[in-house]
Amino acid sequence: MAPAPESTAAAAGRKRKKPHEPSKTLAKRSSDPKSASGKKKKKEKHKHTTQKEKKRRPTGPPAKKAAEAEQAAAGDDGAAGGGVLLSAAVPPARQLEFFLRSFERAVKMRLSPLELDSYSEGCMVHLAEGSAQDVESFGDHVKEAFGPSWKEELCEGQVVEGEIGVGSPALLVISSAALRSLELLRGLKMFTKECRPVKLFAKHLKVEEQVAMLNARVNIACGTPSRIKKLIDMEALSLSRLKLVVLDMQKDAKSFNLFTLPQVSNEFWDLYKGYLDPKIREGNTRICFYGAVSERDITKALPPAE
Repeated sequence: MAPAPESTAAAAGRKRKKPHEPSKTLAKRSSDPKSASGKKKKKEKHKHTTQKEKKRRPTGPPAKKAAEAEQAAAGDDGAAGGGVLLSAAVPPARQLEFFLRSFERAVKMRLSPLELDSYSEGCMVHLAEGSAQDVESFGDHVKEAFGPSWKEELCEGQVVEGEIGVGSPALLVISSAALRSLELLRGLKMFTKECRPVKLFAKHLKVEEQVAMLNARVNIACGTPSRIKKLIDMEALSLSRLKLVVLDMQKDAKSFNLFTLPQVSNEFWDLYKGYLDPKIREGNTRICFYGAVSERDITKALPPAE
C-alpha cells in the first residue's frame, strides 16, 4: 500500500524553514574584536584624563590667595607652637588680664573692681624671651621661676615636721591629658632623683594608689584637673606649700588646650575657683603659662591694648 501524499500546506511550510544564522547584531559585534576593545580603551583613557583634570588645582595668584585664606581660617599663627608664648612675649599685667577674662567667660560672671584689686601682676611668671617652651627646656624654665631656692624646694626628699608635710607639692603642673602630663614629667627629671614626682591622672592609676604615693614628701605633682580636685577633696593632696602652678597650654590634635577643651576646661575652672584662687589672691602662689596660645583665643579674651 503506497504512503499518503503530504498535504500541500505542510510541504510549503517545510520549504519556508531556513537554517539558523546569527543575528546581524551579533555578527557586527564579533566581526572586529580589535576595534571593539580599542573603543573601550579609548573611552577608559578619556575617563581617567577627565578625572585627573578635575583633581588638578588651579595655580597662580588666585590659588595662592585661596591657600592663604585657608591657612588663616585654620588659625595657624607663625610663632613657636602655632601661637603666642604668653609667659615670654606678653607683660605680666596683660597675662593676668587674659587669665581673669578667661575665668570670667568660663564661669559666666564679671569680677567686681574690688575683686580685681585683690590680684597682683606679680602672681604671673615671666619667662625668658627667645627660649623654646618644649619638654626639653621645661626643667630650665622651672628652675628660673623658682630662683635660688629651686634645689631646696624641688630636690630634697625628707619630710620636715612643722614645715614640710606629706602630700604637699611646691610645683603643680596641670595638663589637659594624661599622656601630655607624662611628657612634661620627662622634662623634670633633673629634680626627681631623691623625691619622686606624683602622677595625678586617672589613666592606669587608681585613686587608692595615688593616696598612698601622696603619703610621703612630694615636691612635684603633675596631672589633670579632675583627678587633682578629687584628691584635694579627699584631703590626700595639700596645697599648703604650693609655690608655682604651671598651666600647660599645649594644643591637642584637634587644636584644643586646657582652656578650650570641652569638659576638661570646666573641670579646670572648678579646681581653680574652689582651691587655687584663694592661694593666688594671697600672693603665696604664682601662675606660669607654658606653651603657645593661639592669637584667636587671646583676641577672644583680651580687649585691644590701648
